[in-house]
Amino acid sequence: MNQLSNRINAIEESATLAMAAKAREFKNKGIDVISLSLGEPDFKTPLHICEAAKKAIDDGKYFAYPPVAGYQDLREALAAKYQKENNVPYKAENIVVSNGAKQSIANVMLAILNPGDEVIIFAPYWVSYDALVRLAEATPVIVKGGIENDFKVTADQVEKAITAKTKAIIFSSPCNPTGSVFSKKELEDISKVVLKHSNIMVIADEIYEHINFTGDQTSMASLPGMFDRTITVNGFAKGFAMTGWRVGYIGAPKWLADGSNKVQGQITSANCSISQRGALAAITGDLGPTKKMVEEYHKRRDIVYQLLKEIPGVKANYPQGAFYFFPDVSSYFGKSDGTTTIKNGDDFCLWMLEKGHVSLVPGGAFGDENCVRLSYAASEKDLREAMKRMKDTLATLK
Repeated sequence: MNQLSNRINAIEESATLAMAAKAREFKNKGIDVISLSLGEPDFKTPLHICEAAKKAIDDGKYFAYPPVAGYQDLREALAAKYQKENNVPYKAENIVVSNGAKQSIANVMLAILNPGDEVIIFAPYWVSYDALVRLAEATPVIVKGGIENDFKVTADQVEKAITAKTKAIIFSSPCNPTGSVFSKKELEDISKVVLKHSNIMVIADEIYEHINFTGDQTSMASLPGMFDRTITVNGFAKGFAMTGWRVGYIGAPKWLADGSNKVQGQITSANCSISQRGALAAITGDLGPTKKMVEEYHKRRDIVYQLLKEIPGVKANYPQGAFYFFPDVSSYFGKSDGTTTIKNGDDFCLWMLEKGHVSLVPGGAFGDENCVRLSYAASEKDLREAMKRMKDTLATLK
């Protein structure tokens, strides 16, 4: 009868992966597509991390199943990192290492949510937040931060969205897809709202913490009263260019770390042993390569910002972190090239792929139909060419 479960029918395919697949289809036809759809560093994993993984293979000691929550030395190193860099007193018992930050979030959702629970999601949001809440049979409550406030949700908005069913709040800072960064004051204001409600947990996604141009990366768990109320999500994909290694982790109160460990033990068990050895080298080793990557992202941010400003009708904020722009392109909705009329963000992205050969992601997948996401984790040459193609192609619309 080929009938999928209601929980699977309730979620969509990842929009970022779907657009990347379409871009590959075009490339396979010999079309020169510039892909700005995936949030993936265009740098190689730093050499010292690769060497540590090679050594682990050669040592021949890492062939067996690791502990479900991760090797003890890696968890201790991650706890030490939090104590030193983030002012959060995590211990190894608070850390669970997973197969990417996406699994980390899924573990948490399954560990704390029941049918009927509500999760406040700050929008624009990373595409999987909404889907993972629904996969856990809870209800997403979308609270939108507009471009006029740098796409950031305020404490007042949070307070108005809370109900008796609210179980959690989730957001990222630096944010995917907007690049916005919450200040310490903004997080303090939100934490004061949360602390009025004893049953609400905060899931703070900090995977872009190294790609932060403000010099101020505040962890929600470091704020007064928030250690026991916060799950901090992180990983190695972005700051260390380790997307394919699939290493994410959480820091959380022990009861919740234990719950996530229980979920993971039944679904995937531990993260790859060799990936964990590379992760240990990353977290304890030289941050020089990461800093060089961030310098390059910073430079690209400014280049793309200037070029976006030269495209009539496109509105963009000035992102303070991550490697994305989330421009508002709604001024082009209703316009036509004589053959195709752009009705929404989906149409905009498909049309731009077909006519301009630039791959973007529709903003609706991130909670804002008026915008599109573009990643500037690409070479300066490709970014300049992509912005030229966008400007020239959009000029054909009337």
